[in-house]
Amino acid sequence: MPIVRSSEGVTHEIHGARFVSYAAPRTGSAQLCAWRGEIPAGTRAPAHTVDREEIFHLLTGELLITLDGRAERVSAGDTVIVSAGATLAVENPTDRTATSWVTTSVGLTAELADGTRLAPPWAN
Repeated sequence: MPIVRSSEGVTHEIHGARFVSYAAPRTGSAQLCAWRGEIPAGTRAPAHTVDREEIFHLLTGELLITLDGRAERVSAGDTVIVSAGATLAVENPTDRTATSWVTTSVGLTAELADGTRLAPPWAN
C-alpha cells in the first residue's frame, strides 16, 4: 500500500504559486495525480486551457476563478469542476494565502494564451 507522507511531497513553483505534489506516477499512482496548491495574496496566474478534467477544491481562503470567461468568487469548502478543454484563470485578490487540493488524471497538459504548452511535473 503506497503511503506518501506529508514530508515527501515534491514542491514546484510557477507563476507565483507553489504546487506540492503527492499522488503521481513517481509515488505509485497509475491513473490519478493530486497536489496542494498554495496561492499567495495578490497572485494572478495566467489563463490556461487544460486537456483533462480537474477537480479543484479550495481548502482555505478565497479566490477569483474565471472559467471560460465567467468569473466566480470561491471560498473555502467550494469545489470547482474544470472540464477538459476549459480555459481557467486563478487569482487571489485577498491579503491571505489560499490553499487548494487538485485532482486530475495523469498526463495533464495546459496551453497558455500565447500557445505555450506546459506539462506540469506535478501532474505527470
